[in-house]
Amino acid sequence: MDNTMVKALLWMLLAAAVAANGFLSSEVDGVFQVVLSVVAGAVGLAATAGLVAMKRSAS
Repeated sequence: MDNTMVKALLWMLLAAAVAANGFLSSEVDGVFQVVLSVVAGAVGLAATAGLVAMKRSAS
């Protein structure tokens, strides 16, 4: 897999996690919202960490 393809996948994953978090905060209530927001946040952080790691390895 090419680095450009991996970067694009990580950016899409990050965008999806942010969108999911925004949707969950407006549509879902209770414990289910908290659990799904934590999962979406973890996915967003993992995608961000992957992007940072790729940037550092390219330098």
